[in-house]
Amino acid sequence: MMKKFTIQLSLKNRIYLVNAILLCITVIGAVIMVWFTYKTEKIFKNIIDKNIVIYQSAEALSTSLVNQKGFVSYYLQDHDPAWIDKCYRYRLLFDKHLLMVKSLAEEQWEKTAVDQIESKYKQYVKSKDKVIDLLKSGEYDRGLVLQKEIRQDFSEIIDLCEQFKLFHKNKISDAIKISQIESRRVRYIALLAILTVVFLSLLINYIFARHILEPIRKLAKEADTLGGQEFYSNEVSALKQSIHGLIENAEHEHQELKQTRETLMLSEKMALLGKLAAGTAHSIRNPLTSVKMRLFSLNRSCNFTKLQSEDFNVISDEIKQINKIVENFLEFSRPPKLTMKKMSPSTVVDSALHLLEQRLKSYHVTTRVIRHHPLSDTLIDPEQLKEVIVNIIVNACEAMDKSGLIIIHEEENYVEPLKKVNVIRIIDDGAGIPQEIKEQIFNPFFTTKDEGTGLGLSIAFNIINEHGGWLDVSSEQGQGASFVITLPIKDS
Repeated sequence: MMKKFTIQLSLKNRIYLVNAILLCITVIGAVIMVWFTYKTEKIFKNIIDKNIVIYQSAEALSTSLVNQKGFVSYYLQDHDPAWIDKCYRYRLLFDKHLLMVKSLAEEQWEKTAVDQIESKYKQYVKSKDKVIDLLKSGEYDRGLVLQKEIRQDFSEIIDLCEQFKLFHKNKISDAIKISQIESRRVRYIALLAILTVVFLSLLINYIFARHILEPIRKLAKEADTLGGQEFYSNEVSALKQSIHGLIENAEHEHQELKQTRETLMLSEKMALLGKLAAGTAHSIRNPLTSVKMRLFSLNRSCNFTKLQSEDFNVISDEIKQINKIVENFLEFSRPPKLTMKKMSPSTVVDSALHLLEQRLKSYHVTTRVIRHHPLSDTLIDPEQLKEVIVNIIVNACEAMDKSGLIIIHEEENYVEPLKKVNVIRIIDDGAGIPQEIKEQIFNPFFTTKDEGTGLGLSIAFNIINEHGGWLDVSSEQGQGASFVITLPIKDS
């Protein structure tokens, strides 16, 4: 069984092939038109150079012959020899036109026809001269009889001239018909060429639309990461925009992947440190509680001197600091258990500011809330979120030198992929965070304070992470810091 033979052409080769055929048809059409102009020019040149000239000479031949008629009759009437002279002049004119026709005759039948006219004419002239001689000698009766006899020769010569003219007239008509036929043929060829060019043009448009523009359009739609946007009329521009969107999305995904990797590494550290913190805190908490109780009893039962009272207060403060560290250890060691409520984070911001009202006054710090409208309700743990906001604001107060401004900016935004979020920016005008430590501030136990535990921001990071959001910071040294809390808007 014979296998079906097929030729597979690439899109580029198909376009080149159609364009080559279109070019060939255009060139062939142009060549045919040029050839036809030359052919038409040759046909009309032949008509003008030969047939029309011969026809005109034959017409003049007939006219000069006809003009010879009647002069003898005029002579008989008044015997004026001028009439005979005019007859001779028209004879000379006839001889001139006959010589012209003989020079133009090329075909054998033309030469034969001209020879017949010449022979008949010579015979006619000879007889005519005899008539003139008889009339001049006074033999009018014989002259009139001979005059009547040569009229037949005259008619025959006229008929031969008319046949000669008619033939060339027919040749001119045939040439014109041939030209018309060729013109009609060229029109048909031109019409066929136009239809072919139109068909090939439509084919090229189809190839571009089906195999180039449509795949580009589909690719642009598939590459469109924003979704629902209106495409440009230019598919290439739409694809370009979509590719740029993919690149931006890839960069964003890369940053998220980097952040996720850092979060995983931090989670591993936190897990190990959590176990250590839990064990240490539990080991210290019981004797520490006993020490606190003993100090409380001792303070009530003893009368200290001023120096002893100062020492006792220092010991009490240090015990409180140790107790705070233990509590932070315990809070860090166990993941935050959220009690979710559907409410606006703006309410939590207001509650945190009310709670810190006196402390902000003591730091001589003013706050300004930029809020166009309250943030959308979402599922949050208000107490845990308030702890995060309080922690960040207290850190900002401690970073500023006894006075400053804290701006809390609230807004709703969109993040990839089309997720609506609440954003809370806490911006201070303090000393800022040095670039070399900015990446470490969320690590557990990292602190720049003499009495800090390094767990506040780490705990805040965990709380926001448990909400499904993220906590970021941007800062330049000497230009303040901006902590950004991003919370997804959830219905359930």
